[in-house]
Amino acid sequence: MKRLPEQLRLLPYLLKWCGLAGIVAALAGSASAFFLMALDAVTARREASPWIIWLLPLAGFAVGWIYLQFGRKVEGGNNLLIDEIHDPKHVVPLRLAPLVLFGTVVSHLFGASVGREGTAVQMGGALADQLTHVFRLRHEDRRILLMAGISAGFASVFGTPLAGAIFGLEVLVIGRMRYDAIFPCMVAAIVADQITLAWGVHHTHYALGVVPAVSAMGVAAVLVAGIVFGVTGMLFARGTHLASSLMKKWVGYAPLRPLLGGLLIAAAVWLLGSQRYIGLGIPVIVEAFQHPVAPWDFAGKFLFTVASLGSGFKGGEVTPLFYIGATLGNALAPLLHQPFALLAAIGFVAVFAGAANTPLACTVMAIELFGPQIGPYAALGCVVAYLFSGHAGIYRSQRLERLKSAMGEDAPR
Repeated sequence: MKRLPEQLRLLPYLLKWCGLAGIVAALAGSASAFFLMALDAVTARREASPWIIWLLPLAGFAVGWIYLQFGRKVEGGNNLLIDEIHDPKHVVPLRLAPLVLFGTVVSHLFGASVGREGTAVQMGGALADQLTHVFRLRHEDRRILLMAGISAGFASVFGTPLAGAIFGLEVLVIGRMRYDAIFPCMVAAIVADQITLAWGVHHTHYALGVVPAVSAMGVAAVLVAGIVFGVTGMLFARGTHLASSLMKKWVGYAPLRPLLGGLLIAAAVWLLGSQRYIGLGIPVIVEAFQHPVAPWDFAGKFLFTVASLGSGFKGGEVTPLFYIGATLGNALAPLLHQPFALLAAIGFVAVFAGAANTPLACTVMAIELFGPQIGPYAALGCVVAYLFSGHAGIYRSQRLERLKSAMGEDAPR
């Protein structure tokens, strides 16, 4: 009997992954919606009660103790998901989702400087992996399902479906993308974003204004800024890893690490007399697009976030990286004779591109958040930041397939 044309033989594949990715999207999108609503509520509570920062050490101890008792197998977080995609061994425990949700919400309520991407991605991946047993999936299908969960979580928490899809493909390996998963990741990301919106969630709008036409002066400025953004992303990744390693070396009992980190952060907030560098910091990011901000804001957020994540508070790195990048871009703007909003927008995505080694996802994110006019400048800034950020990033389990440039022969493989 004559074989069916390839296009017809693809139909079962299409139907299979529409179904699986749709389920993943429904789970991840709904989880992200609940998470974002909870973050809004606890952030409002913290801002209305500044004294609550003094309870951060106790909150840190509680989160550390709960993870010690119930979360040892899932403490790897994002790195656990990436490891399971590279080398599938065990289904990710479902308890990862409620544990990271609880840990992140508590961290934000009491004033840690953490983000939200890690939580959404971990919830998406953990929920997606439960389908492995339900549908008795093979290892290869399980890999794709986990990637779809990562894409769905990222897309739904930031409202960037295309960037989310690409992030799930790009974050695993430096120098190679898994195109066999592009359709499931795309479906999961787009549908998850729509489901989150259907729950009534609204994402922050950043007013970029008019983007200057591409010019030699503009390109030169973005090249210089991209180098600074890349080095900043590299320093952030190294700083968080170093802080975490030192805390584990010096403090043997895990719950004491966030307790000590909480004491340090609370004392710093008291000394500064400001809560500008705790929480997500979205109001400051919005400010960076509108007018000059303090040129040291990026350094303040950098240090508070390294202290928070390095001592064991739960959350993500990405929104703090947005803050660091936007405020650093704002500080560089007058030096490079460029509009504040333009360099804030490029810094917003480029520092993250360097720290996570995901220049394509970050370029697409810039276009989704700020409009297509920023595309050329954002692409240039993200790629330069990626090149100058080294071969290690915020995700320890990310593998190196190919060096970033021919000049990097000495990079560790």
